[in-house]
Amino acid sequence: MSATRSADVRTAIERCRVEDATPVSLDADAIPSTAREDLRELKRELDADDFVAARVVVSACFGEDCSFATQDEADRVREYVQAASFLGASTVTVEFDSVADESKVRPALAAVAERARREGVTLDVAGPITLEH
Repeated sequence: MSATRSADVRTAIERCRVEDATPVSLDADAIPSTAREDLRELKRELDADDFVAARVVVSACFGEDCSFATQDEADRVREYVQAASFLGASTVTVEFDSVADESKVRPALAAVAERARREGVTLDVAGPITLEH
């Protein structure tokens, strides 16, 4: 894997044009559903209002000391990573205040971060723990 950008990527960047669209952050709670049909409709509505999704903000809860609950919450965040990718957002911010068991939450979020990377999305963790890069 090369650390330099390919000529195709440089050409694409050099040919960028400014668009009249306002980048917006979407609260995950306001997204009606992560089903593809609903996301298509949301994307159409954003486009119609000259908005472009830049970020999806997910309020998460990792306050329960239970592996199953932690995994369920990580899976919910993962759904919003896929939704963000579909909508064209570059970042998913996960906000949470407390962590019951950091040893359960850290690997769960690391797996979500890896999925985000594969989807072309950056996972931004805004909570009491950070992910090692």
